[in-house]
Amino acid sequence: MTATQLALDLALDPDYSEDAYCVTEANSAAHRIVMRWPRWRYGHLLLIGPPGSGKTHLAKIWANRAKASRLDPIELTNGLSDIQRGAAVLLEDIHTGVDEDGLFHLLNRAAGDAGVTVLMTAAKPVADWPVGLPDLASRLAAAETAVLHEPDDALLRQVMEKLLRDRRTPITAGVLEYLLTRMDRSVDYARALVAWLDREALARKGPVTRTLAREGLAALSSE
Repeated sequence: MTATQLALDLALDPDYSEDAYCVTEANSAAHRIVMRWPRWRYGHLLLIGPPGSGKTHLAKIWANRAKASRLDPIELTNGLSDIQRGAAVLLEDIHTGVDEDGLFHLLNRAAGDAGVTVLMTAAKPVADWPVGLPDLASRLAAAETAVLHEPDDALLRQVMEKLLRDRRTPITAGVLEYLLTRMDRSVDYARALVAWLDREALARKGPVTRTLAREGLAALSSE
């Protein structure tokens, strides 16, 4: 197993708790809308953001609060009978494919008086999806939408600081600034990078230095 593979393995169990979610200008508007649940227009919300923007984390925070059921978008019709009045439903990455008839019926229930709420996540806007059912396309176009932007410097700094603090990873002065100007703009990348740095710092029995930081960036870029 390569160092990069090991780093990614160590990052497979990220902390998706509410306390671990960092709010900055890049995600504050979307966070506010999601947390406004259950007061969403028509009982459902579409959360859109690029990979690494924190969609999964925010969706899991909501699902925990709402005690939501996570359904497979492709097999949605099969699960509709289990959705009772007042239920909350999470559908993730529906831009990659969805049971259109099932989604249309579920959103109609949410818009009606069944007390059902639905959070949908996607990596791109509805206009870029191959939706074939006209009624569903109309419903999605009218859906209330929360947009997550790519992580800004403030968000990445908070994420990196928390990850390093949680792992008790020692780091020398100026190294974090060095990393922030060179790393990929992704929360997932930040997790993998800190995992790699923490493992190597522990193995070498020293802090994360600029030399080690440079090695980490190179290792992950070759993945």
